[in-house]
Amino acid sequence: MPGTRKLGKTTDQRMAMLRQQVTDFLDKGRMETTVTRAKEIAPMAEKMISLGKAKDLASYRQAIAFITREDVAKKVFDEIAPKYADRNGGYTRITRIGARRGDAAELAVIELV
Repeated sequence: MPGTRKLGKTTDQRMAMLRQQVTDFLDKGRMETTVTRAKEIAPMAEKMISLGKAKDLASYRQAIAFITREDVAKKVFDEIAPKYADRNGGYTRITRIGARRGDAAELAVIELV
């Protein structure tokens, strides 16, 4: 699939990391991470919010299958998704904040709009 960044991990490690980061991001509403990880997290988080807007059992089960904590999935469906009911996408914003001191990796803040 074009556009997929491997992030130096095998597929199962990468998916586990991204699932956890999406869960934490949806729980807190903002997260500081590297730019490449933020660019991978954004579409997955937006898909979870779109599932939340559907408000049916099938979409809830899809969200539960991806999000690692049930309370976060409930929060997506009850609190986050209704906020974006009139919006057709673009629920996240990525802002670059400079280089990390240790390894000079470029950092970014990803947040819900």
